[in-house]
Amino acid sequence: MGQAAKSARTVIISGVPDGVLSDDVMSDILVIHFQKAKNNGGDVEEVKYPTTEQGVAYITFEDREVAESVLQKNEHRLEDRRLPRYYPLKVFSSVTAVLDMSVFKGKFVLEDLVQELKKKSTALSFGSLQSNGRISVQGSFPAIKWLRDFLVLKAKSLSEDKKEESKSQQRPKKRLQKHRLTREVNDFVRDAEGEKQVVVLDTDIYHYMKHFFSKELLSNTDVVISDITDGDITTLYLQRGRSRCDAGQVLRVKEKIENWSIKLLKSLRKERIDLEGYTRDKRKYRLVCESVKSCYPDVLVIPYDTHIDVIGSSPSVFRFTQEVNKKIQSLFQNR
Repeated sequence: MGQAAKSARTVIISGVPDGVLSDDVMSDILVIHFQKAKNNGGDVEEVKYPTTEQGVAYITFEDREVAESVLQKNEHRLEDRRLPRYYPLKVFSSVTAVLDMSVFKGKFVLEDLVQELKKKSTALSFGSLQSNGRISVQGSFPAIKWLRDFLVLKAKSLSEDKKEESKSQQRPKKRLQKHRLTREVNDFVRDAEGEKQVVVLDTDIYHYMKHFFSKELLSNTDVVISDITDGDITTLYLQRGRSRCDAGQVLRVKEKIENWSIKLLKSLRKERIDLEGYTRDKRKYRLVCESVKSCYPDVLVIPYDTHIDVIGSSPSVFRFTQEVNKKIQSLFQNR
């Protein structure tokens, strides 16, 4: 209960300028900002900065109402005489979820599964595993969402395993044995063509990975990869190619993709340029983005009818969008 209460009073801040000032001074500036009434702030109980994620801080208020009020403010601009300029901040809350891991009892040793999840999800905080298989997890919405999708997929593959076992009535029945997890953390499904593996990715991460790391991660003559995108989630299906690679090759490619996705999840930021109200100027926006992009080779620009998504490292995305907005304003002023 204590952890849940603190979670309700804690907000996550992204966009904190890294390397501009010392960590102590930056923490002090954050406290000042979130104590001001004009920022819907109030008494701050604790500041965690720096954290394991670049440009991210955790602010815990003394009252839950203050945290909720800070989240309702549309724009937070970090300003201080010690800073060279103002910095826009994004503020969002962490959540606490209770996971029921009992569904995996017949297949895995739960303690080992939890340890593996901790390694894969370093941005999450795990409570103690209860005797009934439940465990509390605290973290940001994207991290919790990733964990949820990961576990749903794992549970689904377990049910598919059971269906296949029921079809094999002529085979001698074997008691399911718990096994210690090794690097093969994700169970697999076999069919007539050989081993298959499934990877669930954030769609933005997949787009970035496909654009910049296609040769290293997604192009493999021994492993065939197909994808299905459903909104924010993209599911990859991996299976052996015609070369009939060894049994562990598909799993190794899967683990490589998962490890890269976790790294990218920690380092990437997405900014959305809204095109509503600019019906006549959508083409100009896209042309400006393309011209600016040449100076930011690590930024991915994805144009849509209603908006433009900009994905890349936090500093690059910030500078990119600032430069695009300046050029657009200049064009409008000269018309």
